[in-house]
Amino acid sequence: MTATRCRLAATRDRAGLLNPELRRLRRRCLAMVRRLPLPDPFDARELCRLVAQRRRRPISVVPATGGDHQVLGLWVATEHTDLIFYEEATTPPHQEHIILHELGHLLFDHFAETPSVTEQMRLLMPSLDPEVVRRVLGRTTYQETEEQEAELLATLIWERAFLARGSARRPDAVSDRIRETFDWPGRG
Repeated sequence: MTATRCRLAATRDRAGLLNPELRRLRRRCLAMVRRLPLPDPFDARELCRLVAQRRRRPISVVPATGGDHQVLGLWVATEHTDLIFYEEATTPPHQEHIILHELGHLLFDHFAETPSVTEQMRLLMPSLDPEVVRRVLGRTTYQETEEQEAELLATLIWERAFLARGSARRPDAVSDRIRETFDWPGRG
């Protein structure tokens, strides 16, 4: 069970129903997923490119290696572009999930700036001039509604992409799916 599903299960009442706030959050995320131009085959970086094209505002997806592993992703909005930083020292599927999570913050226009996140940004990107940064949103905890919304959106994007990809598969291609799961580009 994924971390998102664990959190969702914990918010169900005795009848197994999601609480009203979480139902609203899920409906909002599902509506956003339906509006996204999912690439086929699915790739989070390509999705960012398509979203940037639609918004007429560039999105740069940038690998970073942070010293503090509590911040795995970061969305930075500058005057002219959005930057999505993701942890380079993790698996490609995890990198894609981090990118989708940060894209969720961007799509929902979440905004939070705290000194600790700003300091994390400085450590991850020392060459970026703080004067050009308009917004900073780092991935830290899942307690805030914005974090839950971004995490749920990332999970639902993966789910939609996987279901679309799975519908074209042969039902007896188990070994192909296993090979595909562990065949990460760039890993030797």
